[in-house]
Amino acid sequence: MLRQILGMLCVLCLIVRLHAADEAPKFNVLFIPIDDMNHWVGHLGVHPQTKTPNIDRLAASGVSFSRAYCAAPACNPSRIALMSGMRPSTTGCYDNGQDWRPTISTDLLLNTQFLRAGYGVFGTGKIYHGSYGNTDQWSEFFARTGGTALKRHPSAADDGVGGIKFSPLVNANEDMPDFKSVSFAIEKLNSKQPDPFFLAVGLVKPHMPFSVPKEWFDRFPLYTIELPPHIDNDLDDVPAAGIQMAKPNGDHAAMLKSGRWREAVQAYLATIAFADAQIGRLLDALETSAYKDNTIVCLWSDHGWSLGEKEHWRKFALWEEPTRTVFIWRVPGLTPQGIVCNQPVDYMSIYPTLCSLTGVPKPTHVEGQDITPLLKDPGSSWESPALTTFHRNNHSFRSQRWRYIRYADGSEELYDHDKDPNEWTNLATGDGYQEIKEGFKAFFPAVNAPELPSVR
Repeated sequence: MLRQILGMLCVLCLIVRLHAADEAPKFNVLFIPIDDMNHWVGHLGVHPQTKTPNIDRLAASGVSFSRAYCAAPACNPSRIALMSGMRPSTTGCYDNGQDWRPTISTDLLLNTQFLRAGYGVFGTGKIYHGSYGNTDQWSEFFARTGGTALKRHPSAADDGVGGIKFSPLVNANEDMPDFKSVSFAIEKLNSKQPDPFFLAVGLVKPHMPFSVPKEWFDRFPLYTIELPPHIDNDLDDVPAAGIQMAKPNGDHAAMLKSGRWREAVQAYLATIAFADAQIGRLLDALETSAYKDNTIVCLWSDHGWSLGEKEHWRKFALWEEPTRTVFIWRVPGLTPQGIVCNQPVDYMSIYPTLCSLTGVPKPTHVEGQDITPLLKDPGSSWESPALTTFHRNNHSFRSQRWRYIRYADGSEELYDHDKDPNEWTNLATGDGYQEIKEGFKAFFPAVNAPELPSVR
C-alpha cells in the first residue's frame, strides 16, 4: 500500500511540474536597434566626453560586449544579415543600394519566426533599411507619417560640412521621430498583452544629420570637445583597396579645410545623448510595467561610425571604428549584472541566441553562433573571431588581440590591438606574422555570392 501511495504521489508531482511548465510565462523580447551608434558609450570608457547614462544603466543590469562587431558596415546589409540570419557573403546583399527582397523570403526573417511561434510581434522606427521589411510579418507596425517639420536653429549658420550634416534644431524633443516611436512602444508596454511579445523599437539617431534639439548641443560646449585619436599620414601603409574605401580626399579633406572637426564631434555626441534619453524613456516604461521580470532586452547598433580616425568619416570601411558598436543583453535569471564580456562577437549571433533563450524554433538556414554561454558566463572561452564583410570578398576579422583584413584583390592589413589599439601600424607585410594570418583562414566564408544589382 505504501508503495502505491508513493507511486501516486510521484505521478501527481510530475503532473504538477508539467502543468507549471506549461503555465510558466514565456520570455518577452524588447529589441532595440540603434542607427549609426559606435562604441562611444560611457560604460566602455572609449570617449571621455560621451554621456549615456541610460545605456550605461542597462549595461549595469546585464552583460555588455566590449568587442561587438557588425556583419557589414552599412545599414542595409547589416540589418538584413542580422534579421535573416544569413551573412552578406551568402545573400549577395553587401551595400545600401541593393534590394534583398527578391532573394530573401520573408519566411526566413527573425520577426516571422516569433510571429509563427505565437508571439505578438510589434515594430516601430528603423528595423530594416528604408521601408524594407516594415509591413510584412508583423502583428502591428507603427510607421510615423507626417508630423512636425524639423527646422535648423538660428544659431547654426548652415547644415554642416559637405556630406557630413549637422546642426542644432529649434524643435522640441517631442517633435523628433524617435520620440514618437518610443511613445508607441511605451503604449504597448503599458497595455495588457494577451500573448508574449517581440517589441522592436528602432531608433534613427544618431544617424546623420547629427541634428537634434539645441539643448543636447548645449551639454557639450565646443571648447571642451576632444578629437578622436588620429595621426598624420595614417593611410601610408594601407593598401589601395583600403584607401578606396576610406576616401580621404572626400569627407576628411573637406573637414580639415573647414576647421570644423570639433563641431562635428560635438554634434555626434549631442545626437548620441538624445538617443540615450529615448532609451531611458523606454527602460523606465519597462521597469514600471508588468513585464519587467520576464522580458529579454537586446540592444545593438547596426554598425560603428568613424569621425576622422584613419582619415575616414562615416561607416563603409573594415577598420575598428566603422565596425565596432554597442551591444547589451539583459536576460532575467541568466545574465549577471554589470559584467563586460571581452570576447569578440558579431551580430550574426543575435538570431540564434534569441531562438535559444525563448524556445522559438531556429530555422536551419541561420548561420550565426548562439552566445548564450557568454551571456551566462562572460568569461567563458570563445574561439571564433568576429567577421565583418563589405562588398564581395572583402572580409575583416577581429579576435581578442588582432584585426586581420583581406581585400578582394588579395591585399591585407593586420593590426595588433594589444600594442596598437588605434590601428596605426599595418603589420601584414612584416616578417613573422604569416602564421597569425593563416589562423584566420579557417573562418573565411565558404561562399562569396555575387553582388545583388543596385537599385539606385
